[in-house]
Amino acid sequence: QVQLVESGGGLVQAGGSLRLSCAASGRTFSSYVMGWFRQAPGKERAFVAAISKSGAGGAGRYYANSVSGRFTISRDNAKNTVYLQMNNLKPEDTAVYYCAAENSPRDITAALYEYWGQGTQVTVSS
Repeated sequence: QVQLVESGGGLVQAGGSLRLSCAASGRTFSSYVMGWFRQAPGKERAFVAAISKSGAGGAGRYYANSVSGRFTISRDNAKNTVYLQMNNLKPEDTAVYYCAAENSPRDITAALYEYWGQGTQVTVSS
């Protein structure tokens, strides 16, 4: 079992930055691929970023085209935490952001991860 708790959301102006954190319970955090998804009102939950189990170096990090070059996913397995650094935010980034954990995802971009957090709201004003 893994419990996930997101934090760091808020209201920011376009062009600003936010850093989301997702703290995981349990001693097997490094056994999970971690992902970030977002859901805007009236839309389906969408893939944002994912990171491999080790998160070592720059390899094993994946991004949606819409956030590539602006968002960075990272993890600290010693702290059981995954992060999403969001820079140059745009109004279309407004959504509830969820972190998710999956041991062996078949498709890291599909919202089929086993464990989910409760979400944190990000609002970007124009």
